[in-house]
Amino acid sequence: MRFIGLLILAIVASSQALSAQPSERQREYLKFIRAQANQMRAADKPPATREEWEAKTRDIRAQLQQAFGSFPKEKCPLEPKVLGVLKRDGYRVEKIIFQTMPGVWMTASAYVPDKPGKHPALLAVHGHWRGARLDPVLQKRCIGPAKLGYFVLAVDAFGAGERGLSKNLGEYHGEMVAATLLPSGLTLAGLQVYENMRAVDYLLTRPEVDGKKIAITGASGGGNQTMYAGAFDERFGAVVPVCSVGTYDAYLGTACCMCEVVPGALRFTEEGGILGLTAPRGLMVVNVTKDGIQFSIPEAKKSLAFASGVYKVFDKAESVRHTTFDWHHDYSQAMREALYGWLAKHLKGEGDGSPIADPPIKTEDPESLRCFPGQTRPAEWMTIPKFAAAEGNRLLAACKVADDAEAWRAESAKLRKVLLEKVLGGYPKPTLLQVTEELKKISEDDKKGVFTTFEFQSEPGIDLAVRRSAGKQKALAIVLDLDGAEKAARSPTAKALQQDGWSVLTVDLRATGALAWPSDKVVGAPDHNTAQWGLWIGRPLLGQWTLDVRGVIDAVQKVDGKLPERIALVGQGPAGVVALTAAALDARISHVVAVDSLASYVTDAPYKNQRLGLMAPGMLREVGDVAHLAALCLPRRVVIAGGVRGDGTKLSADGLQKTFEPTTQVQALLKAEGAVHLVGSDDPARVIKALR
Repeated sequence: MRFIGLLILAIVASSQALSAQPSERQREYLKFIRAQANQMRAADKPPATREEWEAKTRDIRAQLQQAFGSFPKEKCPLEPKVLGVLKRDGYRVEKIIFQTMPGVWMTASAYVPDKPGKHPALLAVHGHWRGARLDPVLQKRCIGPAKLGYFVLAVDAFGAGERGLSKNLGEYHGEMVAATLLPSGLTLAGLQVYENMRAVDYLLTRPEVDGKKIAITGASGGGNQTMYAGAFDERFGAVVPVCSVGTYDAYLGTACCMCEVVPGALRFTEEGGILGLTAPRGLMVVNVTKDGIQFSIPEAKKSLAFASGVYKVFDKAESVRHTTFDWHHDYSQAMREALYGWLAKHLKGEGDGSPIADPPIKTEDPESLRCFPGQTRPAEWMTIPKFAAAEGNRLLAACKVADDAEAWRAESAKLRKVLLEKVLGGYPKPTLLQVTEELKKISEDDKKGVFTTFEFQSEPGIDLAVRRSAGKQKALAIVLDLDGAEKAARSPTAKALQQDGWSVLTVDLRATGALAWPSDKVVGAPDHNTAQWGLWIGRPLLGQWTLDVRGVIDAVQKVDGKLPERIALVGQGPAGVVALTAAALDARISHVVAVDSLASYVTDAPYKNQRLGLMAPGMLREVGDVAHLAALCLPRRVVIAGGVRGDGTKLSADGLQKTFEPTTQVQALLKAEGAVHLVGSDDPARVIKALR
């Protein structure tokens, strides 16, 4: 996978948007998300007293920790190793690794001044530059401070630099790589915070470092790391995020890296609240005129207005500063010089924070700084997906099926509640369902078939259109495909259902099909941006899609005055997980079918041919795997027609049987023989037979 920087992502998204402007219907989802976000943060205002803010601080940090995912209860030994040293004029560069979590190693460069004694320290975290900590952009902000007497530690973020999937430099750790963490309740943003805290632990082991004088800085994604680590770890006396601060609200409508997404953040704060957590320590926010809206000067001013109010209650108004440049997304010489002045004031107690001139700087060939040059990195190196898989397997090992039917019924009721409220973000309060007048039309693709259409409002701001074929009044099949209703209607499964007498209903769920955002795809995630927007408000698309399914059934009942005796929910491809989740939560669904769908959230490789919107944070931790979702549908009919691993490869019949053991175990508990059908292929004839 080739590296894609955040700035490139923004440019690509912008160019796509210019060539394919979203229609009014496609804009509905974004308008809905923004309305939800505005409602969540409408009452925000700076604190009136220090006591008020200190109470708020505890609340924000607790919810931020929950959003990040849990940190290890005990710190593992760092076991640092120096793998090489470069002697330079006035400093040396040590190529080092240390352990942040068991089996997880951080690659780093330590820039150590030649002067004896203890030095103030700077943790330099990188953004989305191809070379990560080795990139000349980052080298410059290590060499300069080292020559000015600071001990500088530059580290590679998880999945970047020398810590990618392969041994090559230049990989991107976002989209479906970082997505592997979400089902276990982990986030790349949270892991970066924890690892940067471990980097501080390492700094404190160095005899050259004054442990009471430590700062952190970074640009772009590194600026986000800086903001969160500075907010979370009070050992940082100075915090300097560059080209990264704006507002969460400005992320809605744009693309950002998964390392910057904090699920549900808008439910408890805005960026101003995060910045306020640094008070009363020294905070300098740097922005430029030529940048994405999410990092723009006007948006940053909104967050700094709140943060400045926090600093005032500490009587430290001078300890927060907004520094701007007429420049582009970068960490330039002028920015470095502003950094030096801020560090001198807040770490050394020297000067008023005015810029200090850059010393002469000569960067190295990135290859010469590598801890593992070429292809020499150990084969067992821990990658993000491997780490996610280990955590997922650990969680599933503790996820035992109940011993008897009564215990399972009690447990399943609790699991459904947790699934809805904690994993999917809950459903809004029911509103009066609005259904438009039903219209009869002749199908364009089958002149002999008659179908009806109607529209309904799933929730305020989300209007969905339904197409339903004629068929048995007592049998309705809702066929879902996240590529759209048209593809669902033309599928072999839908046609087979119709031939078997089922009335087939198709619908574009929100942000899919004709309602999909036109510039949504980023690398392996076809719904990258819309899925992220849902995460920001704490409502993953999986939950929103299941709400739409419930709305479809409500609308049918309103149109017909009653529901059919049999309702089958069929999900094709990634929509199979939507079908199983919706059926687990809605007892009106009598049959559920997943066709060639994701069989397990656990994968040691990036997800392929899946949807980011399926990756509801904490699913494995709180509920279980796809098989456990299927078990929650029992004793109703459950048909699994084929299945794929996270990496996109198909499961064999034996693999399918093993993966869905929890489902068949519950079937046995409930004495519901014949309820579960594990069909080894997506053959429509076999699916129809399993439904009878």
